[in-house]
Amino acid sequence: MLIAEDLIRDPEESSQERGKKEARVARLSGFMLKVIIWSVLSMPVCAELAGLKVAEIRQLARQGETTAQVEMGLIFQYGQAGVAKDHEKALTWFCRAAYQGSAFGQKNLGWMFLIGQGVERDEAIAAYWFEQAAALGDDYSRRLLQQLDKGAEEPKNVCAHVASPEWLGKRCRRSHCRRIVETVERLAPQFGLDSNLVLSVIAAESAFKPRACSHKNACGLMQLMPLTAKRFGVRDLKDLEQNIRGGMAYLQWLLAYFQGDLRFALAGYNAGEGSVVKYRGIPPYPETEKYVKRIIEDYGKTRHEYRKNWIKPSRIMTASAAGVTESQVAAAVLDIGLNLNGVGNTQGIADRL
Repeated sequence: MLIAEDLIRDPEESSQERGKKEARVARLSGFMLKVIIWSVLSMPVCAELAGLKVAEIRQLARQGETTAQVEMGLIFQYGQAGVAKDHEKALTWFCRAAYQGSAFGQKNLGWMFLIGQGVERDEAIAAYWFEQAAALGDDYSRRLLQQLDKGAEEPKNVCAHVASPEWLGKRCRRSHCRRIVETVERLAPQFGLDSNLVLSVIAAESAFKPRACSHKNACGLMQLMPLTAKRFGVRDLKDLEQNIRGGMAYLQWLLAYFQGDLRFALAGYNAGEGSVVKYRGIPPYPETEKYVKRIIEDYGKTRHEYRKNWIKPSRIMTASAAGVTESQVAAAVLDIGLNLNGVGNTQGIADRL
């Protein structure tokens, strides 16, 4: 529950520190009672949605209507209208509304992380979203902020798996494209990837054409080569979800290998990580240079979070001096036999470079 961790006694803490902790628990206890009462009383009654079926509300939400998006979040959060509770889906719908400037979407995100409703409680994340809502004039969020600890560091982006509104708006108007966006959003948390990055890669690789194949025999949405597909456990390149999973697994591995440098990771995705090692950076191939530039401009960032202490990072300088080639990397991959998520023997590749 919210303050359970505050009740744990640290054998090394002083009586003064313990006193401060107990005072905080007492303050939060009264504060949380007010928050719980607020949560019950603040359930929105959307007149314009009254009488609509869940399918109709969902359709409006997919079209970008923020009121409907918040309503879908509440339906999944509380298990309403015959729909089973699903906190992940609730989070996704609140994020979509929040991205479009909905104070109520932002406030509900704050509420979820304040009490740990279906998510790990995080006061800093809660404070961040209450602050966003307060900036839009929400008075209750402003008052809640006064009771919360924002934290010194920027909180984790809990909405990174949610695509920006333009993907479900201007850039993906057709139903098959929207299904791809929703699939990416569902899978992104499993690989620790930003959906916007994955969608930018798909746009550059295949223009959202699931059956696209290049003259080099790279196929599918993520344009996986047969060798890369085998490396990450993809059995059927034409299977939409398998193809996306394989591409995501490769991106996840590349980001860890190049320690979050998105330029190097994208260059590796296009030309192979061995080429990046060989040239100590983006290879001087016009196609690769254009590819990296396009996605960086579309995505808008040059760095991405990565899984630390997972694999040994690339030793570009020493590897380049040793003349490591992409074919050597490929041979090492085949010999080791990586699984779908790039876990297990990925360390072996780094050691061989």
